[in-house]
Amino acid sequence: MLYLENSLASHVFTPGRIAVLKLLASQAAIALENARLYGDVAEREAKIRRLVDANIIGIFISSRKGGIIEANDAFLKMMGYDREDIAAGNMRLADLTPPEWRASAARSLVGIDTTGAVQPYEREYLRKDGSRVPVLIGSAAFDEQQDHGVAFVLDLTERKLVEAEARESERRYRETQLELAHANRVATMGQLTASIAHEVNQPIAAAVTYASAARRFLSAKPPNYREVDNALSLIVKEGNRAGEVVGRIRALIRKAPPRKDAVVINDAILEVIALTRTEAAENNASVRTQLAEGLPHIRGDRVQLQQVLLNLIINAIEAMRDVGEGERELLIRSRNEPDGVSVEVRDSGPGFAQTDLGRVFEAFYTTKPGGLGLGLSICRSIIEAHNGQLSASPNVPRGAIFRFTAPAHPAAAS
Repeated sequence: MLYLENSLASHVFTPGRIAVLKLLASQAAIALENARLYGDVAEREAKIRRLVDANIIGIFISSRKGGIIEANDAFLKMMGYDREDIAAGNMRLADLTPPEWRASAARSLVGIDTTGAVQPYEREYLRKDGSRVPVLIGSAAFDEQQDHGVAFVLDLTERKLVEAEARESERRYRETQLELAHANRVATMGQLTASIAHEVNQPIAAAVTYASAARRFLSAKPPNYREVDNALSLIVKEGNRAGEVVGRIRALIRKAPPRKDAVVINDAILEVIALTRTEAAENNASVRTQLAEGLPHIRGDRVQLQQVLLNLIINAIEAMRDVGEGERELLIRSRNEPDGVSVEVRDSGPGFAQTDLGRVFEAFYTTKPGGLGLGLSICRSIIEAHNGQLSASPNVPRGAIFRFTAPAHPAAAS
């Protein structure tokens, strides 16, 4: 605002003088506005320069033709170049880009043409020595002509190393889990020596009986070849049965990588019950099943799931040794669930103490005099690896319930 006052004479501010004053005032206003704008620009440039010089992340400015015009020390150090390389024109985006990343680099230019910016994405650059550096980069155009752009580059080398170490640690952890699961499986099978011998001896004894009968039929006058043929067929059947038993035992003992097959859980349950039949009989435990029909297949490793069942059944039989012989009842039940299948193992043993219930799945926690405390911990790890859950709860009126769920195989779900 320009204010002028004259009280000594009248008609001092003639129209001509007022016009001159208006012109001077407008020029002064323009000069003041320009000064303010120049001050704002200088302040913004100072802020940008502080950001660039802070070297928190790599920053570079490039031309439309791909030449790097300016870069801060962080980017130069990241790439192994110096300012002489920029001055000599030795830093070009095409030279920094590995062949397999050139397509994505071309797409980023299209993104700048379309929206004026490229959202941050991961890629790799080639250092001056030829080595590679993983980076996260985002860029934007400076003006509407989009002749120049600025890019912000974050070195991901340390993060990638940490991720690789984490993957390696996870791999070693899973290998250790598999080793422990295999050792537990072998140890559990060692407890079933009598049951295994019985399961193998039954078909062998039957085959011997049929072979003796075949010999008698051949010695008859005249030989009864029809009965001989029947006896030989039964020998083949019992031999196959013995082979199946041995095959199941070998599968449980064998060390093999986990599989993701479609498992018929009821068949897996019945096979484990057959293996533990003698163990249950020697401990005077009655075994009942309530297996739901029409269950979907489970997506998982049959051997690992049978290992869980084997552990739960053996634990239940051992727990019932402390109760009266007429009260030892074991119930194995399967059910259809909205997202898969559930399996329960119920016993009529002494059950859990209140302090034990929350710790039964802890590694190395056991209530058995000679136990290691790894069986249930391994079982939970196996079920969780199958995207399921394993839980424990008291049975009514006494005993314990172990229940696990497992999702259905995708083919079954569809």
